[in-house]
Amino acid sequence: MPYDPRNPIIVQGDKSVLLEVSSDLYQEARDTLARFAELIKSPEYVHTYRITPLSLWNAASAGLAADAVVEGLERYSKYPLPDNVRTDIVDFMSRYGRVRLIQEDGNLLLVSEDVALIAELARHKALAPYITRAIDPRTLLMHSGRRGHIKQALVNIGYPAEDLVGYVDGEALEIHLRPVTLGEQPFVLRHYQEEAADLFYARGAASAGSGVVVLPCGAGKTMVGMAVMAQMQCSTLIITPNTVAVRQWIDELLDKTSLTEDQIGEYTGLRKEVRPVTISTYQTMTYRKRGVARR
Repeated sequence: MPYDPRNPIIVQGDKSVLLEVSSDLYQEARDTLARFAELIKSPEYVHTYRITPLSLWNAASAGLAADAVVEGLERYSKYPLPDNVRTDIVDFMSRYGRVRLIQEDGNLLLVSEDVALIAELARHKALAPYITRAIDPRTLLMHSGRRGHIKQALVNIGYPAEDLVGYVDGEALEIHLRPVTLGEQPFVLRHYQEEAADLFYARGAASAGSGVVVLPCGAGKTMVGMAVMAQMQCSTLIITPNTVAVRQWIDELLDKTSLTEDQIGEYTGLRKEVRPVTISTYQTMTYRKRGVARR
């Protein structure tokens, strides 16, 4: 592929990527990088991204192939891609989904068609605490209450699991977005907000319902959250940075959804309301009283 010095990105051997903001292709290149790279810093003229195993695995979980990642980098790069970057992209992305978490008859199973890989994982000290026993050469019975710990261990080992277990349905709660706000203003999601909510929900598939939606400040992440709630139609816990954000969420939900005041609860240091939609803070949810030392 011919490379053009007018292109906006430079891919370096340590898998960092420099993006020139002044380029006419800046927005296209930025949107491409956002699918598989992490934004590290964004000063005025040159933004820095980094391609990491986790960013590549997240891309793979969203259905992006290694060839598409390489092609995206080549399309906007000033210079040829370093060989090690190309090799690492293919290697890391090929590891996603080699093992899968599934549920059968109430049991949490780690399965793979790769017998040697299952044998290697069964002996790994990071995963061993969560293994109950081997069922067969391709299947490990895992501790059902440690699903998150198992996934974290597999990420650290270098073989992230495709999680096909799904989730328990929450208590049903009818939620609709208003076409007109209480302030009598038209309310319609922007296309990228609607797309983010659709990708998160993924029509209720077992592999959906978890992840991180990343949008710039002021892009309407609260709107995305409300759109997801409207798709899920179930009771919701919302955790925010502070009490001010709690009150902002309450105002937005009342203004733009069919929820009523008696359906929304504030769980903070000042109030302890648990309702179909409960909004709290990180500090409140993680607070623990310190023990009193005995003499």
